[in-house]
Amino acid sequence: MPKLIVGLGNPGARYAATRHNVGWMVLDAFMRKHNVSADRNGFHGVYGEMRWSDTGDKVILLKPVTFMNLSGRAIAPAASFYKIAPADVLVIYDDLDLPPGKLRIREKGSAGGHNGMKSTIQELGTQEFPRLRIGIGRPAPGWEVPDWVLSTFNPDDAAAVAQVLPRAVEAVEAFLTEGALKAMTKFNG
Repeated sequence: MPKLIVGLGNPGARYAATRHNVGWMVLDAFMRKHNVSADRNGFHGVYGEMRWSDTGDKVILLKPVTFMNLSGRAIAPAASFYKIAPADVLVIYDDLDLPPGKLRIREKGSAGGHNGMKSTIQELGTQEFPRLRIGIGRPAPGWEVPDWVLSTFNPDDAAAVAQVLPRAVEAVEAFLTEGALKAMTKFNG
């Protein structure tokens, strides 16, 4: 069965190193490790394809370029085109409620106030799809949430995120090989 792995973020150099783009950072790290590039344009994004050696499944790796708040407009057409069920779509994104350097996998759930996830739920028509949340921490005193998520990481948080990237890549690999439930057991400890 084909799988869709999506890293949420915003396009453009201005946003490349921001907290909101940690989903892209994880997907980029996964693609580097597996020598795959997002060299195709389509589905309101850039994407690449690979075969997952452990299962033989086709895997689509998608970075929406719709800007965060409209991410679902890229995800739903890609899932539809490749006939990928929501349970086989893994969305990777930033989470304010987790400290930097922490990650959590869930099989389903609400948007939790994340606009990219709200769009994805709306466009897929369900909350029943796996997600990999990467912690970016709560705004520092004096920061508003929109400014915080669009800011770059301070040195300590950048180091924590750099340390979690390999683990996040392993979580994606576990999802592809064993499914969301087993990946949760391995990585949510």
